[in-house]
Amino acid sequence: EKIKPRAQHYDNTGDFPADNIKELAELGIVGMTVKEEYGGMGSDALTYATVVEEIARGCAATATTIAGTNTLAVAPIQNFGSEDLKTKFLPSLCSEANIGAFALSEPQAGSDVANIKTRAEREGDEFIINGSKIYITNAIVANLFIVFARSPNVDGYKSLSAYVVPADTPGIHVMPKEKKLGIVASPTSAMSFEEVRIPVDYLIGDEGKGMKIALATLDAGRISVGAQAVGISQAAFEDSIKFANEREQFGKPISNFQSIQMMIADMSARILSGRLLYYHAARLKDQGKKFTKEAAIAKLVTSENATFVTHKAIQIHGGSGFLKDFEVERYYRDARITEIYEGTSEIMRLIIARQELKN
Repeated sequence: EKIKPRAQHYDNTGDFPADNIKELAELGIVGMTVKEEYGGMGSDALTYATVVEEIARGCAATATTIAGTNTLAVAPIQNFGSEDLKTKFLPSLCSEANIGAFALSEPQAGSDVANIKTRAEREGDEFIINGSKIYITNAIVANLFIVFARSPNVDGYKSLSAYVVPADTPGIHVMPKEKKLGIVASPTSAMSFEEVRIPVDYLIGDEGKGMKIALATLDAGRISVGAQAVGISQAAFEDSIKFANEREQFGKPISNFQSIQMMIADMSARILSGRLLYYHAARLKDQGKKFTKEAAIAKLVTSENATFVTHKAIQIHGGSGFLKDFEVERYYRDARITEIYEGTSEIMRLIIARQELKN
């Protein structure tokens, strides 16, 4: 009723879906994973992921913004931060329409996280951060950043640490949002840090634990990316069913033709299999069990399925599917990023293989 009717407008304009975020915040969804003692819902992983799927079914860009806060900003503070950090920052992420961002990727450090160059040097009771980041979701609208940086003169992943950096801290420069293939209403920007000073107690966990924090956060984030991919697929599937039943060729609805029925069957099978995979990973997380491999499998399969399903949706729509007047064109573009962010399909395959081979 609210999100889906607005999605095409935001895709056309590229405007940030502020009204969607405001209304979702009023429902408690923007920071729904924040524990109740800090003002949130304390949502479990499965409930949260199903919400992401439903939002993505209406607008994938809005789902990306929600996930950027719940998974990438809340989780590092809630899972690794001190009690003071939790008390100071978590309530703000589940009240009103406050948004978080995860500042990890750099020009030379995407999949190669250990090659981060941004530095955080301690001076008295402060850390001074200098460096640059790219591909930061929510950067221009964020209220706070989770920033990953390394100690000076130390190489390798053991020098990485994570910090909470409020967005209004002097020295933060956010570049104009990037022009993208899909999820265009979800703002993505490069940013830089010039002599950014934060209190030492804004360090998340211990120094040198940044790699552990990043990997744990991305593991959980892959479940929500899987849910997003399924939501996009479901929307494309529903539109395809409707179109196939209404569109007539050779005197009958095209849904009567076996070639269309084969595509519908394949789409249905892939959507259900992907949904069950992210459900499984989320349940493992909720049970406190290891889920790294299962999250990687869910993310790999659902994202590649989303590309397949949206491709078939355009095929079923024929020439109409190539027009921006039909939403399947948007679903096709939105699906593509799910194979890339929070770990490419190639990285997912490496994670899965390594988890299997070490058993």
